[in-house]
Amino acid sequence: MFGAGGGTNSYREVEETDVILLWGSNARETHPIFFHHVLKAIHNGAKLFAIDPRRTSSARWADSWLGLDIGTDIVLANAVGREIIAAGLENREFIEHATTGFDAYRQAVEPFTLESAERETGVPAREIQAMAHAFAKADRAMICWTLGITEHHNAVDNVLSLINLALLTGHVGRYASGLNPLRGQNNVQGGGDMGALPDRLPGFQHIEVDSLREKFEVRWGRKIPAKRGWNLTQMFEAMEHGDLRTLYVIGENPVQSEADQSLTRHRLESLDCLIVQDIFLTATAQMADVVFPSAAGWCETDGTVTNSERRVQRVRKAIEPPDGARDDIAIVCELARRLGYDWVQPDSKSIWDEVRELSPMHAGMSYARLEAENGIQWPCYDDSHPGEMYLHSRLWERPIVGPPAAFHPVENETPIEKLTPEFPLRLTTGRRLDDYNTGVQSGGFSSPLRRGESLDISPEDARNLGVEEGEIVRVSSPRGAVEVSVRIDQGLRPGLTFMTPHFQDEVATNILTIDATDPKSGTAEFKAAAIRIERLGAK
Repeated sequence: MFGAGGGTNSYREVEETDVILLWGSNARETHPIFFHHVLKAIHNGAKLFAIDPRRTSSARWADSWLGLDIGTDIVLANAVGREIIAAGLENREFIEHATTGFDAYRQAVEPFTLESAERETGVPAREIQAMAHAFAKADRAMICWTLGITEHHNAVDNVLSLINLALLTGHVGRYASGLNPLRGQNNVQGGGDMGALPDRLPGFQHIEVDSLREKFEVRWGRKIPAKRGWNLTQMFEAMEHGDLRTLYVIGENPVQSEADQSLTRHRLESLDCLIVQDIFLTATAQMADVVFPSAAGWCETDGTVTNSERRVQRVRKAIEPPDGARDDIAIVCELARRLGYDWVQPDSKSIWDEVRELSPMHAGMSYARLEAENGIQWPCYDDSHPGEMYLHSRLWERPIVGPPAAFHPVENETPIEKLTPEFPLRLTTGRRLDDYNTGVQSGGFSSPLRRGESLDISPEDARNLGVEEGEIVRVSSPRGAVEVSVRIDQGLRPGLTFMTPHFQDEVATNILTIDATDPKSGTAEFKAAAIRIERLGAK
């Protein structure tokens, strides 16, 4: 947040906060370890508000479930902000001391009355008001979110609307108060920290800032382009236009994880060369010209991993990889050697020491300290620094250290794909507890919870369509169709359906999803496709 891509708080603080807004996240199933900390908070007396179109298993633990319509998160957030201001509950001292842009924000949210928000979101005005007052009045409060906020064509604006609420109430930069995006994949935080972003070098140092880029150039002995690269969406668009001819995929399965599978396959097939480096022969690897079998990072290699609370921890090699598979470092170094650059073969510790040398926020994290202290949270600036438990305490210092935090007024945008008489139902997607993403990893072992793919629909829609539990139906969107069994879900409201990406070999859900993306982040709108359901007997 505010220039550093990480959650502001530690897991311990989650347990000791007073109010949690769990927004667009079924953490009980998708982040079960984190949700244990939420449960401790509830047992300690915290109030949980679950904001989600579905009444999920997480919502069952909540004091209040705000079941908003798909794509109305900004309407709801702006209405909460307006109500806080109207009730005089904003933290005026913090706003004047540590923020900019409040007047513009106040004007922007003024039209979002409780009554208009109820009409647009479907959430009762009294529920919106109760959440607004509870959040603003709490001594300590957190907003936690995941893909329900970010997998939209206006993902960044959705997040900004939540940040505005934290700034409005002063719930940031203090113990047990903050903003916490829950990371959706193992070490996705670490990947971003290490510069796996189109505009950042390790430590979130911007590539277009000369002084930051130049120290890497000196260390590496090579010039680095002074311009940000393409994000994932831009890369696939470049394939379409012929501007990207070779793709090197490491630990990713875009054929089955990108929206609009047919378009994704078409673009990958157009490449001159596709290289895949993975521990599994994924659907993407099966299309590749070259496949590099790699070692499993969690047990067959040495290194570090970073979790959602910014804690860097050691990973230790426990077993040798199978014959023919190599550590990712070894593969990349050998490829460099074949291209004429002898990098020797560094070990994980020497690479980490180079990270510490170049990234100030990792400087104090020696392997010895990581071992002795069971991990350290970044930023950790030197060998005596304990690591920051929570971020942005500078906003409370007098005088303020660094720039103030800015309000960003945002307007709501409805989903790109509108419902029509031909496609009258809304499909949203997500994960379940027993499976993971495209199922490449979790599908390799049995689970007593696994029940395969289903189209989850409301009891009302099942009655209207005349379909029964377990019946096979055809689900169509403007991009294609799949056949899948019906599951009736009491947690869904009429007009809303749900599927997962977990069983793509049997039911390719991403044939249905739309390739509409957020221009600021490149995130696809997995949460809002338009579909219709047909009984197979009605062919």
